[in-house]
Amino acid sequence: MTGRHSNDTEQQEPVTEPLVVRDRRKIDPQTGELRTPPPAEAPDAEADAGPSLGDTIVDEAVSAAPSDVEKELAERTADLQRLQAEFANYRKRVERDREAVVTAAKASVVGELLPLLDDFERAEQHGDLTGAFKAVADKLVASLQRIGLEPFGAEGDPFDPSVHEAVQHTTSPDVSGPTVTTVLRRGYKFGDRALRAALVGVTDHEPGDAPVEGELPVEQLSDENTQQ
Repeated sequence: MTGRHSNDTEQQEPVTEPLVVRDRRKIDPQTGELRTPPPAEAPDAEADAGPSLGDTIVDEAVSAAPSDVEKELAERTADLQRLQAEFANYRKRVERDREAVVTAAKASVVGELLPLLDDFERAEQHGDLTGAFKAVADKLVASLQRIGLEPFGAEGDPFDPSVHEAVQHTTSPDVSGPTVTTVLRRGYKFGDRALRAALVGVTDHEPGDAPVEGELPVEQLSDENTQQ
């Protein structure tokens, strides 16, 4: 019976796990020094690591419809090119309009000074444009010509009704066509714009009495008739 009781005691005796006490105090009670904290566990490198070399990351949304992305990119590129062309045309139009306004303003101011230039020219023809008066007149004329004023209308020029205003008309065999032979008032233009037409006298060609080819002169015909 003793053996049976001992076996029952061994079977009923509980198994206890050892008690583990962790001392988390930062100061050692025996030495009074600051304890060094234990090293933290290193994170799992495999869990945080990215894809290995050679792996490909593909966005499913992009790879699902590449044709749509290319189409949208082409549309945006065409829109950008169209906007650039429109802006370039707008800039050219603004620059052209600005130059036209500046030219018109200059032409208006110069046109108001044309009677003064006529006075200078008449004074020079009569020998009154001398001394300081001539120096001032020459500077003014040079300044106006430098900004674009150009006189026209000289004797010997072919007559052009778009820039010449004929107030006299004669004929002469010395010219081959309508020619300016007298300038009564000089004309002026500013750039491509005619500010004032020139008043001129025009001479047309006057045909002579030269016989037409195949015909005899009138005097020769009279002699032949007398001999007959």
